[in-house]
Amino acid sequence: MTEVTKEFIQKNEDEKIIEIEIERLRSFKNHPFQVKDDNEMHLLKESIEKYGILTPLIVRPVPDGVYEIIAGHRRRHAAELLGYRKVPVIIRVMNEDEAILNMVDSNLHREKISFSEKAFAYKMKNNVLKRKSGRKKGQIDHKTKKKRTVEIISEECGDSPKQVQRYISLTKLIPELLQKLDDELISFNPAVEISALKEEEQKQLLEAMDYAQAVPSLSQAQRIKKLSKENQLTLEKMQEIMSEIKKGEITRVAFTNEQLHKYFPSRYTPAMMKREIIALLKIWQNENWEK
Repeated sequence: MTEVTKEFIQKNEDEKIIEIEIERLRSFKNHPFQVKDDNEMHLLKESIEKYGILTPLIVRPVPDGVYEIIAGHRRRHAAELLGYRKVPVIIRVMNEDEAILNMVDSNLHREKISFSEKAFAYKMKNNVLKRKSGRKKGQIDHKTKKKRTVEIISEECGDSPKQVQRYISLTKLIPELLQKLDDELISFNPAVEISALKEEEQKQLLEAMDYAQAVPSLSQAQRIKKLSKENQLTLEKMQEIMSEIKKGEITRVAFTNEQLHKYFPSRYTPAMMKREIIALLKIWQNENWEK
């Protein structure tokens, strides 16, 4: 539990638990934590079915007579699945920034958090802390060195300031690459390097990964990032890098150009031949493996 959360609880010891209709509850705007119908949700649903909702949801009043959920999105979903019409809540009046900090802090303690969830949670918290630490024009304190916002997050959440910054950088990834990271198809460190690429370059990298049927290693991601900074990155160069043999892949299937040329027009380059082979294999896979 962070200091922000402890302080908030201490200020609201006399709060009352009331029941509110589920239809009057709204999900938090841009909520970074996913609500999935997975095994964890199944277990939560079983617990609620047996014991009820032991921990009330935390909500705040918003216009139109509804309430925004600060903590308890998963409990609300499980209750809906069980046919609940009302759920127990604690109502707290707070502004937008207070709501964001409490929403993030109440979810970061969860056992399983994906890379993307933590990345966007850190970003939201970082943006709020930057706003809160801003000074009016002319308000400068030369004697006191202010902590950076990533340092504050580091102290409250356990990751180093550098790691917090690396997580925040992941929010620059396009959704397709971010999903590959969450699915653990791409490792964390290469993903951080890739996040520095322009959006169009990231889309081309996806093409190159599909072309080579490979994901970037850290060294490959670093070289791709370097080429991008030098404005020398192209789809062809990414395809070339992604097609390299990595350690541990020495036993992979390989053909010489001479072996392949008898099946293709003489004008075909190695890259063109590979593209055609991958396309044909995909057709073969769709016709045979997925039946």
